[in-house]
Amino acid sequence: MKSFLFLSLFMVFWSTTAQKITLLHRDSKEPVSFATISFGNGLGTFADGDGVFSLSRKRYPDVDSLTISSIGYEDLTVATNGIAPVLYLNPSTAELEAVVVQARLDGKFKEEDIDAIAHDNYFDCWLPTVESEIAVKFERVDGNPTKLKTLLIPIVLEESQSSKKGKLCAFSTLFRMQFYNVNTAGAPMEKSSYPTQTFIITQKSEEVYELDVEELGIQIPQEGIFAAIQVLGYTYPDGRLIDAKKYREIRTRSGMEKVSTTYRPLLPFTDEINGQQTWVRRIFFNNKTWQLFELSYNPNSKLVRSGHDNYGMGAVLKVYEPRD
Repeated sequence: MKSFLFLSLFMVFWSTTAQKITLLHRDSKEPVSFATISFGNGLGTFADGDGVFSLSRKRYPDVDSLTISSIGYEDLTVATNGIAPVLYLNPSTAELEAVVVQARLDGKFKEEDIDAIAHDNYFDCWLPTVESEIAVKFERVDGNPTKLKTLLIPIVLEESQSSKKGKLCAFSTLFRMQFYNVNTAGAPMEKSSYPTQTFIITQKSEEVYELDVEELGIQIPQEGIFAAIQVLGYTYPDGRLIDAKKYREIRTRSGMEKVSTTYRPLLPFTDEINGQQTWVRRIFFNNKTWQLFELSYNPNSKLVRSGHDNYGMGAVLKVYEPRD
């Protein structure tokens, strides 16, 4: 009886402090999966695969509004006071107008490999957080029609996370790969019309994870295309995104500061690529502005100062013979 009473009280408390909110396409009423939820205070979270996210009054007491964004939809900003359990997102007219119809590539082709660059040095790695995104540019080979077949994603499974028995502690992390067009300055701009791809990396993955994107039919434009990786969080064994706090609070001399939670695996940066070719952004900060990963982005970055200023993502490309 005591256990039942405790459980009942817990459920009542939880229901008064956390609210489940579902995001739907306004016309089709289909769920909007993995939409970005920005709290306006430098923090945020994501909806899960069913378009559902939780708003916890206890976890986020200082949040009074949300901004919701997703590829192909208009941004939606709502007040948290009296927020509805179901929110509808409008398709973006601008996104629809930006779709470019391309002829299907066929005929003879050859495969070209861009090797991923991996290492196992913990100190030369990017620590993935939900508010950061890393973009790497891919270009056509010799100007010929080129498609992305496979993305080669280097990761680091650090030894410090091993158990007493020498086995790597279990984890299951959901990542998202998004694609961006290239602007006249060579930087990522608006998302391309190609769909995003989500995938899970665990402690059993190889040091280079192979992400098959051939079915997406990604044809690299003349100016190139960016592939951008972003962590969404840990998952349950069945692949569902765990609704967990995306930051931790640390007491400092100036008061409590919120620090973004880092997730495994780490992403190795390299000093073996000439020039700065990697762009980064913090999607809940600075109006989601993309910046070249160099000293102007963060003059205190140990990665940049040591020359590890590029993420060595590789790819398998299908290069077609030019048409007459």
